[in-house]
Amino acid sequence: MEGRLGLGYNSEFANAYAAGYRLPGISIKYGLKRDIAVEAVASIATTSPINSATGVKFFKNIFYETSLNFYFMAGVGLVSVNSQSGIDVLAGFGAEFFIPGIESLGLAVETGVSFDNGTGSYVLKTLGVSFLDAGIHFYF
Repeated sequence: MEGRLGLGYNSEFANAYAAGYRLPGISIKYGLKRDIAVEAVASIATTSPINSATGVKFFKNIFYETSLNFYFMAGVGLVSVNSQSGIDVLAGFGAEFFIPGIESLGLAVETGVSFDNGTGSYVLKTLGVSFLDAGIHFYF
């Protein structure tokens, strides 16, 4: 994925506290090297009060297959929930797979831990997300 830009979504950052649902974010993922990538995520809901999340994630590929990359990931984000701001830190492992014949479309699944204070108190929780939350990207 070196030198390729992926556009898609990610709803992993912990804005789940706003009305009980995750706030999907627009995501841009870029492969810096064969084994290193970075992703920026931004999301907003113009509810009253405004809810938003912005974050960045880093990826280090540790195993390659023909249609799959297995990686370590870490990320940090700023979350605003009901006029209260906090941080969200994630770390873990994931896999991005590509359907043969549609190699420009990447679907990710991830597992690990998340540490956040979006509710005003610090919460450590396990993380296990399908491609519906970890993201789908179309690579150019």
